[in-house]
Amino acid sequence: MIDNDYREVDTDEKNVSDVEETKEGTPVETGEVVTDDSTEDNEKTDDFDEFCAMCRRPASKAGKLIHVAPNMAICQDCMQKTFDTMGQMPGIPGLGDINIGDMLSSGKMPNIQFVNMSDLPFGNQQKVKKKKPKEKKKEEPVLDIRKIPAPHKIKASLDDYVVGQDYAKKVMSVAVYNHYKRVAAGTEANADGVEIEKSNMLMVGPTGCGKTYLVKTLAKLLDVPLAIADATSLTEAGYIGDDIESVLSKLLTAADNDVEKAERGIVFIDEIDKLAKKKNATQRDVSGESVQQGMLKLLEGAEVEVPIGATSKNAMVPMTTIDTSNILFICGGAFPGLEDIIKERLNEHASIGFQADLKDKYDKEENLLRQVTTEDIRKFGMIPEFIGRLPILFSLDALSEDMLVQILKEPKNAIIKQYQKLLAMDEVKLEFDDGALRAIAKRAKEKNVGARALRSIIEEFMLDIMYEIPKDDNIGAVTITEAYIEKTGGPLIQMRGTPELEDKSGTN
Repeated sequence: MIDNDYREVDTDEKNVSDVEETKEGTPVETGEVVTDDSTEDNEKTDDFDEFCAMCRRPASKAGKLIHVAPNMAICQDCMQKTFDTMGQMPGIPGLGDINIGDMLSSGKMPNIQFVNMSDLPFGNQQKVKKKKPKEKKKEEPVLDIRKIPAPHKIKASLDDYVVGQDYAKKVMSVAVYNHYKRVAAGTEANADGVEIEKSNMLMVGPTGCGKTYLVKTLAKLLDVPLAIADATSLTEAGYIGDDIESVLSKLLTAADNDVEKAERGIVFIDEIDKLAKKKNATQRDVSGESVQQGMLKLLEGAEVEVPIGATSKNAMVPMTTIDTSNILFICGGAFPGLEDIIKERLNEHASIGFQADLKDKYDKEENLLRQVTTEDIRKFGMIPEFIGRLPILFSLDALSEDMLVQILKEPKNAIIKQYQKLLAMDEVKLEFDDGALRAIAKRAKEKNVGARALRSIIEEFMLDIMYEIPKDDNIGAVTITEAYIEKTGGPLIQMRGTPELEDKSGTN
């Protein structure tokens, strides 16, 4: 055990003060793990934090550690659990009544003789290097109703990043505006007996249409904590998988463990359609209907106990209480097969007679999800109680070829702009002609996975360019042509100092 009264003696007064000042520092979050080389510098400074040999928690989180050997330390919780376990063993009566706190204060261990732990080969004790304490940020003011951007301003900001989906952006802007007015008003809104309900949202749209990107952009613009959870990993409490409260743990982490800040955040639960009830299921549906029922209290508003810094309640971490009344929940999913349910509803009264519609009338309707209703969602497998807590239902349109061209070049974070920035670091100018953009969009449309196909297609034909261009410092500009996308030609290469372009198909 290292003596706490130990003090380094140095003729240089400045070094002595530095050592004493370091010892007074408070424990902070743990960082990289380093192996103790038994050097004097590591033992005499507080730049490192020790582990508990049993639960592996650092001293900054577990509290004061008990050194049972030079290379072994145990936290008070694990030591108390050890005594409790030994007290239940036959032949060792009374050990379970020992309190580790009293034992530490008295400095005595009654009727206990320990083995010399220093003789056991535990190896080197690992330590955690402490992070430098972060500068304290100025306390953020409580949400001010006068500073909430108006719906048209929220939509205008979304237009800079998201192409199309005007109806969806309009709905989200109004819902978010009303929600944060409700949060900012607080108890004043209830003085006249009128209580504003939450405006949770359910968005339906095909894959790759921008559901997650919309929510990410919205949270970034509002500067509020955002947690994105995947519903496929959620299960009922007591089964293998993430508990329902784990979505709040992610939100708390995004808010830097600030409960008050987390209670004003946004939770986006993706793949919500995977929670649909299983049809003709003969066993308990622990990852479907049961999760829907467990989420009811979160969506409506309740005080939930959440572990800090972990997603499991079984971890030895402290718990905190989060009130979900002011947390905005947005659920999204592709809902595959929902189009067939909508077609069935629309064709119910149009099968017989001179004025009857053809049954295949809606087969080629690309944006059939626009006509979705809560009844269609219920038939899909979502329980009525769950749908009722998501009052705002809207759909996103499938991406057309023109929209894919816009996605390539118009948003602030467009894919083409990303590659242009990469090549600009090599002092090379990258350009795409209109035919190339149209060819990329056409190929992406054929893959039927939305905007996600754009990245994979561009990665394919940009591989050779990104590989070859750094070889030649004389290249000044590259133009991607339609022929290069169709694999019938090459890009146009312009050398530095020459105004004309020459076809250099050997690059590919």
